[in-house]
Amino acid sequence: MDGFQGAAMRPPVVLSIAGSDPSGGAGIQADTKTVSALGGYAATAITAVTVQNTRGVTAVEYLPAALVVAQIDAVLDDLHPDAVKIGMTGTAAIVRSVAAALRGYGSPCVVLDPVAVSTSGRALIEEEALAALCDEVFPLCRLVTPNLNEAERLLGHPVTTVEEMEQGAEELFRRYGCAFLVKGGHLAGDRMTDVLCDGAISRFDSPRIATGNLHGTGCTLSSAIATGLASGRTLREAVGQGKAYMDRAIAAARDLHIGSGNGPLWHFPDRR
Repeated sequence: MDGFQGAAMRPPVVLSIAGSDPSGGAGIQADTKTVSALGGYAATAITAVTVQNTRGVTAVEYLPAALVVAQIDAVLDDLHPDAVKIGMTGTAAIVRSVAAALRGYGSPCVVLDPVAVSTSGRALIEEEALAALCDEVFPLCRLVTPNLNEAERLLGHPVTTVEEMEQGAEELFRRYGCAFLVKGGHLAGDRMTDVLCDGAISRFDSPRIATGNLHGTGCTLSSAIATGLASGRTLREAVGQGKAYMDRAIAAARDLHIGSGNGPLWHFPDRR
């Protein structure tokens, strides 16, 4: 992607509202790397400090909602971001504060990755917070990007095939009035299919890449899409190019040795 070229003195600005991952593979750290790799300028508002590495999450401490919204307001007031990516929110107080801040800003393109459960199985959002996310933040979003587990939690029923992903994405679109990209990476098979519903159904299909380094894929994809939208691309263009970037980052990480568990992507695949 080409967010910053030639005489253009202002790259597209993307605000990431998310938790911090000290191992650098997910959360704010993955968002910052992704936006930077794609030619944007990354600003951040941290919602939580986690204790985690490639082997899993062992502790989470959520910041006070007032501190989260103060970070957001500082960025909105000065940097005027072109897009906002929301990741880990955690508490209902944080969710409601984020929603109020974005409503007051007349929010730009908002991409939400509804982080609910870590790969190791740790719950990362309270039930009350998830309900607030649906009621208060979804209506502000251009796109929501649940994985299969998150889509099932939102829908209240299993999603086990690509056809059910299409039905689920359409149901969520009708329910909340924003586009949904249901990610099919947890389905078995040699191909990975994500399904977008923005009023019409689009499939984004790619070969599955054999690797143990997949930490932060959801953060990476949502940030890549937000950067594409900030650069003026249509939603379908941003999704397609975001997925292409993520596939390159996964492929570039096949031989990467960072940590002893589920390793990170290589966010600068063109710089190896």
